[in-house]
Amino acid sequence: MAVPKLSEAILRRHASAKSWERGEAYYRAGAVVNLTQRGTTLQAEVEGNEAEPYRVRLSFDDGGLTAAQCSCAYSFEGWCKHIAATLLVCLHQPERIAERPTLEQLLDPLDLLQTRRLVQDLVAEQPHLIETIDRYLSQMTEPTLPQQSSQAPRHTTVDPAPFGREVRHILRTAVNAWESGWDENSLTEDLQVLVEKAQDFTEHGDGRNALVVLEAITSACVDTWEEVADYGAESHDVVEALDKACTEAILSTDLTPAKTAALQEHLEGWQDGLDGTFAMSLEALRQGWDYPPLRQVLQGRITELGAWDREAPDYAGELALIRLRILDRQGRHQEYLHLAQAEGQTEHYLTMLVRLGQVEAAMEAAKTRMVSLEQAFALARVLREQGALAQALAIAQAGLNLPGHDHLKYELAAWTSDLAAGLGDRPAALAARITAFKANPSGGDYQRAQELAGEAWPTVRADLLQTLHNHRAWGSEQAKVDIFLQEGLIDSAITAVKDLGYYQSELVKRVMEAAMAQYPDWVIENARQRAEEIMDAGKANAYHHAIDWLRKARAAYLASERQSAWSAYRAQLMQTHGRKYKLMGMLKQRDLA
Repeated sequence: MAVPKLSEAILRRHASAKSWERGEAYYRAGAVVNLTQRGTTLQAEVEGNEAEPYRVRLSFDDGGLTAAQCSCAYSFEGWCKHIAATLLVCLHQPERIAERPTLEQLLDPLDLLQTRRLVQDLVAEQPHLIETIDRYLSQMTEPTLPQQSSQAPRHTTVDPAPFGREVRHILRTAVNAWESGWDENSLTEDLQVLVEKAQDFTEHGDGRNALVVLEAITSACVDTWEEVADYGAESHDVVEALDKACTEAILSTDLTPAKTAALQEHLEGWQDGLDGTFAMSLEALRQGWDYPPLRQVLQGRITELGAWDREAPDYAGELALIRLRILDRQGRHQEYLHLAQAEGQTEHYLTMLVRLGQVEAAMEAAKTRMVSLEQAFALARVLREQGALAQALAIAQAGLNLPGHDHLKYELAAWTSDLAAGLGDRPAALAARITAFKANPSGGDYQRAQELAGEAWPTVRADLLQTLHNHRAWGSEQAKVDIFLQEGLIDSAITAVKDLGYYQSELVKRVMEAAMAQYPDWVIENARQRAEEIMDAGKANAYHHAIDWLRKARAAYLASERQSAWSAYRAQLMQTHGRKYKLMGMLKQRDLA
């Protein structure tokens, strides 16, 4: 399969301006080396500041790029510079990509003896692989046994003391911060990170040790919470995290009657100590997996009450999601489907059908069950992961007509457009790109719509510009400036920036540069006003900003051949602010004469 067609518009949409700029520099410097394609995966190395090159891995299908990963530590929004550089090579120098066989193609010619020798040699070089092979073969030979984890739970009990000490350290640090005059600290976030360590045990099938850790954390919070409560610390978010983690740990382990009774007593006591509720944990402790309504649901007998014998509580949805995670880990997929259906977890029900290979059943169920844009996006992504690209596109298109947040609608529309373009469906790609633009206008999407529209661009252009004129959402100023200036609509760009504040001054300056010849009076008036606000306030540390605005005003005066008017205005400023010595020195600079 050939690497999918890319465009700079697509690449720019996924990388920040800084990553894009640095990626271009890496590309031009020839830092991207050893590009190798194996089937639907492309790997490359990017030489950087470290001795070892960074490793980039790209995955794609017939619809285009599906994933991009890099071994660097970049954790900000969008792609890193190494991914951007690699994709620029794919775009401009595809001949540098060496096609190599896939793993399947490499193994296919080998007979049994050769395959055995290969595996033996690999294990000799990397001894830990024997455990992976053992687990894999065990699953193959015992397919009916649910696998709770890829690793066996530990037999020893963890030491709870360090977790209690860490809680006390976090609380003391918060108190010290408040006493030092800091209004904010990371108390809640730090405790939630500690709770996540307990959840790691649960995810590895070790609910017993997860409960040991959670009891240590919660007990320490109860014992010392008054110290932070005196400073106004609220326990709600911490208790909520603990309640969820305890619920999952309880449902992931077999508890003796004595342990159940002791844990119930602890949970009830913790509620009083932290002024919160562990209602979900207490209910999970009461129900376990033998709760009659739940057992009926897992067997496929579903009623209007779902998995309850009464009206469901507020936390029913969260409890259902926790049970679904556990069922998934244990490979109990049919029970997963029954519970998801009974508890109205439509997204999880539909996506599990696809994961189980029941694509047509998922498509049919989606006709009546899919009611939100979020559900559609989740289903479309899973369909694409399973190689059902046409179905993914159909679901995504349907999802754009369902209710949902604008930011998610933009993401789905852009995703749909890229997929449709990869599949060669330009009309669908254009329609989705227009939807994306209307949800969140940007210069990149405007350019991409132009590429897709072809001869229809004049009509599309008028529609998009009208959308841009009418768009009032915060944050659209950048797109307005980019597009209006690109189209030569200086008056529209002026309207977009005339009331912007200090933090968006660079956009204002861009428009001033473009408007200098055609609208010098606006530049003069706006620049003078911004400069005078700073000078009149006597903000000495901001005088350099005032001077920047005055330079714009001076340029507009000169562009309109009004040197004398500028000289008179400058003389007036020097007279008005004569005692502001720092400002006077700046006003006397040669480039303001």
